[in-house]
Amino acid sequence: MEKTHGCIHEGEHHKGTQDKCVSLVPIFNHLEEGQMDEIMNTARSIIFQKGEMIYQAGEQSDALYLVNKGKIRIYRLSESGKEQLVRILRPGDFTGELALFNEGVHESYAEAMLETLVCVIKRTDLQKLLLKYPTISLKILSEFSNRLDQSEKQTTRFATEKVETRIAMFLAECIDAEKDSHEIVLPMSKKDLASYLGTTPETVSRKLADLEQDGLIKQKLHKKIEILDLDGLLLV
Repeated sequence: MEKTHGCIHEGEHHKGTQDKCVSLVPIFNHLEEGQMDEIMNTARSIIFQKGEMIYQAGEQSDALYLVNKGKIRIYRLSESGKEQLVRILRPGDFTGELALFNEGVHESYAEAMLETLVCVIKRTDLQKLLLKYPTISLKILSEFSNRLDQSEKQTTRFATEKVETRIAMFLAECIDAEKDSHEIVLPMSKKDLASYLGTTPETVSRKLADLEQDGLIKQKLHKKIEILDLDGLLLV
């Protein structure tokens, strides 16, 4: 693996950190405690400061990265240098999974959005665990399926839907179905949202203002948005 710039944790705190990493991640947290301990012992924890790269396109891909604390933005660059946000990772999420199945290089960039604690498991260690505990493989395949579905939806929207529709559908998908409130908090900055939806920050701001003027949403402080008319929003 290419050298990273994060700080490696050692000692007792290191062990506790690994344990939290493993228990947070859905591909592992179905295992018994002893099995999670075994995985924990193969991992190392690294702190990345805001703006530091976890990995870059073209670097060797040979490890799985588990997010314990913080946020990571995964993005690609087009041939013209334009940035395309792929996803944002939060505690319990992971990246680098393609390294589990073949040797290659990263095709995207992973950048810490704030101080971020990551647990790293090398490919060789994880492959042994996959052979020993096949249910992990099934969980990873399930996550692959989810990401592929999300990627296909995003590609279709770029090709067929106007910008305001993309924004409206994104807002609708942010609603927590288990809560009565339709107030959401944007999970990313307007700049990142624009990159994710294939537009510009200025267009995002303008379209949100239009949706507010139409009585569909209400913008509040700290990236909060209240959905006033969900049915109307879905018809945009």
